[in-house]
Amino acid sequence: MEEVERELGLDEVLKLASNENPLGPSPSALQAIRETLQEIHRYPDGGCHSLRQRLSQHLGMSPEELCFGNGSNELLELVTRAFLGPGDEAIMGHPAFVVYRSVCQAVGCDIREVPLKDFTHDLPRMLQAVTARTKLVFLGNPNNPTGTCVSPTDVHDFLQELPENVILVVDEAYREYVPRDLQPDLLRPIRDGRYVLALRTFSKAYGLAGLRIGYGVAPAAMANILNRVRQPFNVNTLAQKAAAAALDDTAHLKETVRITEGGRRSLQARLGEMGLSYTPSVTNFILVDVGVEGRAVAHALLRKGIIVRSMEVYGLPTHIRVTIGTPQENARALKGLGDVLDEVEAAVRSSDSTGGRSDQ
Repeated sequence: MEEVERELGLDEVLKLASNENPLGPSPSALQAIRETLQEIHRYPDGGCHSLRQRLSQHLGMSPEELCFGNGSNELLELVTRAFLGPGDEAIMGHPAFVVYRSVCQAVGCDIREVPLKDFTHDLPRMLQAVTARTKLVFLGNPNNPTGTCVSPTDVHDFLQELPENVILVVDEAYREYVPRDLQPDLLRPIRDGRYVLALRTFSKAYGLAGLRIGYGVAPAAMANILNRVRQPFNVNTLAQKAAAAALDDTAHLKETVRITEGGRRSLQARLGEMGLSYTPSVTNFILVDVGVEGRAVAHALLRKGIIVRSMEVYGLPTHIRVTIGTPQENARALKGLGDVLDEVEAAVRSSDSTGGRSDQ
């Protein structure tokens, strides 16, 4: 944001590109950070003992079934380093979070991408894609960048059909935003010893993106392997303390979800009124088809001090992804988007009237 303000000479830049919590962190987390500042000359607890015990109680899981990372991104890297190599195969949807592909490329395994169906993971086709070389399946649920999820029943049935020697990595970074009846219970199969790694984060709904802390839940044997390959002290002291405090502040989490749900409803309604197609979301972002080059729209919004994410890297050239903000931020984003699309339409009309000649 500071770079945009400096380069474009703008004030009050609005960032709606990275799916962050517009309310910020829990006041309890901020207090925990302040109280911990005098300790930062010491190395952090390499085993995240206090947070591990607190999270174990919160989830009803054994401490040995937990692993922690510098954001859930690090855990995506760790699971591929630990279990994949050349000649192995990983399956993922397309489009899905780009990190799935990049971490697989880094270890040299083969990648099989299964196209989404109605912007949602096509689980039957993903099952059909499994071969004897398949070691790992990625499932973003909800999926980034589409904001969709698959039902708990479909996840359960998928896991029942998946060969038991294949690891299922379920990326639940946006879980807290999903209605409870759509949240699959992955902890039960993990307790039963199934090769499932459920990834969650404190970056999104808990508002701690700048501290980079995520965690995984897996059978103890899997979690132990992930702990062996991670770097020592991979989660800093402030992140550990803030995450534990944020976990206890249920009021802040509920307010975050409330603001997001209201913003999601109003944004989707307004986008519909504007005649724009969007993918119904269960997250804190919305995928919008602007009908023209998404990158150009994103650049035009940037010049107005509004940062959104264009989606050409996901194979969606006419789409942008917009984070749900506060009511005031959402209103500003909608106005900016409307103005930009009006400008594009006017430019097209002008080009048509002059025969497209650039010397007019």
